[in-house]
Amino acid sequence: MSSRKPLAESLRPQSLDDFIGQSHFRQRLRTLMHSPTLPSLLLFGPPGCGKSTVALLLARHSGKSYVRVSAPEVGITALRKQIQDQEILILDELHRYSKAQQDFFLPLLETGDLTLIATTTENPSFSVTKQLLSRLHVLRLRSLSLPELLDVGKRGAERLDALIPEKSLELLAKLAGGDARTMLNLVEFASALDKEELAPEHLKTRLPEIVLRGDRDGDSHYELASALIKSIRGSDPDASLYYLACLVETGEDPRFICRRLILSASEDVGLGDPMALPLAVACEQAVDRIGMPEGWIPMAETTVYLALAPKSNSAYAGYLAAVKEVRSNGAKPVPLHLRNASTSLQKEWGYGQGYKYPHAYPQAWVNQEYLPPELQGRVFYQPKQEGYEERLNAWLRRVKAQGPVKKPKGGRSWSDSS
Repeated sequence: MSSRKPLAESLRPQSLDDFIGQSHFRQRLRTLMHSPTLPSLLLFGPPGCGKSTVALLLARHSGKSYVRVSAPEVGITALRKQIQDQEILILDELHRYSKAQQDFFLPLLETGDLTLIATTTENPSFSVTKQLLSRLHVLRLRSLSLPELLDVGKRGAERLDALIPEKSLELLAKLAGGDARTMLNLVEFASALDKEELAPEHLKTRLPEIVLRGDRDGDSHYELASALIKSIRGSDPDASLYYLACLVETGEDPRFICRRLILSASEDVGLGDPMALPLAVACEQAVDRIGMPEGWIPMAETTVYLALAPKSNSAYAGYLAAVKEVRSNGAKPVPLHLRNASTSLQKEWGYGQGYKYPHAYPQAWVNQEYLPPELQGRVFYQPKQEGYEERLNAWLRRVKAQGPVKKPKGGRSWSDSS
């Protein structure tokens, strides 16, 4: 088995002079390197902009002992062991730790026992707790420009002794989407192609889709999420688990996955199993509480439950039907008997007059019009005979079939309630 390092790793700059990009804070980096004490830092920026490289340069230049770990791969228990006797922790993807996990660092930073250099692709205002953020100096990195990516690509081609035409390198730089790592991956792939395949008009068709990931929020991101939801909707637990694993293993933000599961619980399972929604919400809370990498456990449980649950999109479809009516014809005035008579003048106008208080009738139901007169008889909700929804509608059909019911003596009138 070959142990050759990926090009992106073998070309990682060993000094600030070799580092490409981030000209807006290069002088600040030099100041930090020559500072007698290195503060704890949070490096925030898009993928492939040099966050980890900056962290390594600072740690090495300090001369102190350090260890580098990735949050998705190491839980707090394992991390506690790894940082023993270390002065600096380089922590990639801090946002993958839950708020509870992030609290682990507070006493360490407070006492000065550890210097933390963390990286994140997520906005720290939302992904990092206020308590931890207040103890970190935030440096924001930017995506690399096309000229900077070209410089990166030329270095990679030179290291591989590959003759890649300038126009082809420009094409790769555009496909890289500001990501130096992606640029070097593209150069490494292109270096293995035949000379005629390197021409710009042929090169793009030769590159595999797995390489074309310059846009981390692009097609692959949404295709996997779409496949997960469609597999749940189709009641296929195996495919659902597969696409969940694809999302987790490719580094997808677990909060994004949990949001998709919550939406699926409402849109696709719906009234077929009303417990699906609270389970999905509980899953989001559990993942936030325990963090990654163990967060996949409640996500897997919820995914299988949703796939196996009876499906009904009746509430979802009913709402869209009501929205279509409102957007097409506007909102109609609320019938007078449904309006609250908050003042004596409103009572004179007839507000609330004739309203029948359902709780004053058997089974808390009475035959009464609620839609505006122009829409009476319109049906937006079309029930399905699936799961729990059948029980809900069976009750409504039963009370409607009993016909008009007189209000029992002592029952409340319309004026007794809003």
